[in-house]
Amino acid sequence: MSHVQSPGEDARTRLLRSGLRLFAQQGYSKTSTRELAEDAGVNVASISYYFGDKAGLYRAVFFEPLGAPQGGGRRGDWLTLSLPQALAELYAELLEPLRQGDTARLCMKLHFREMLEPTGLWEQQLAQGFKPMHDALLAVLCRHFGVERADEELQRLAVCICGLGVHLHVGHDVIAQLAPALSDGADALDRWSQRLVMYAQAMIDAERRRRDTP
Repeated sequence: MSHVQSPGEDARTRLLRSGLRLFAQQGYSKTSTRELAEDAGVNVASISYYFGDKAGLYRAVFFEPLGAPQGGGRRGDWLTLSLPQALAELYAELLEPLRQGDTARLCMKLHFREMLEPTGLWEQQLAQGFKPMHDALLAVLCRHFGVERADEELQRLAVCICGLGVHLHVGHDVIAQLAPALSDGADALDRWSQRLVMYAQAMIDAERRRRDTP
């Protein structure tokens, strides 16, 4: 059965929406071009017209639905900000996709599938998305701790700081079951961002104390 699409969407957008849902649910190899076209309410030739082939559609689905990271173009400015401001920029970038609701959850599911059934796009996502964010955070931490290069402990700290935000993506369904009130209200993500900055600062302070202890 074809998925209900908005009549105001153009064919390319309908294919992206159908592709995201079907690839996330079934994986790349088990999703046919005919199934994609029928679900989107277009003819099969539209896939070739807009994306070249199924692989082109999959690539667009993998990278386009959530758009460019909100803070991707501003990471170079993080070193001009205070530590709380830089952390706020980090979490704004990490949490912004969650404002897209079901689209964000389908993208997370698709990324899990890509890790289990790799087509080569996950490595590109790491290189172009996660690593630059990680490196920008490391630069902020190096400045804060007054060191030129990040050691293993700062690497570990950066992973934990980012993990606070990543868990809201990965553990969304669990959080919704355990504490549904945490997602209530239009300002829920803003409150999460504020708290994550506070928790991250506590982790940074703990590392400072560890380093200062003989």
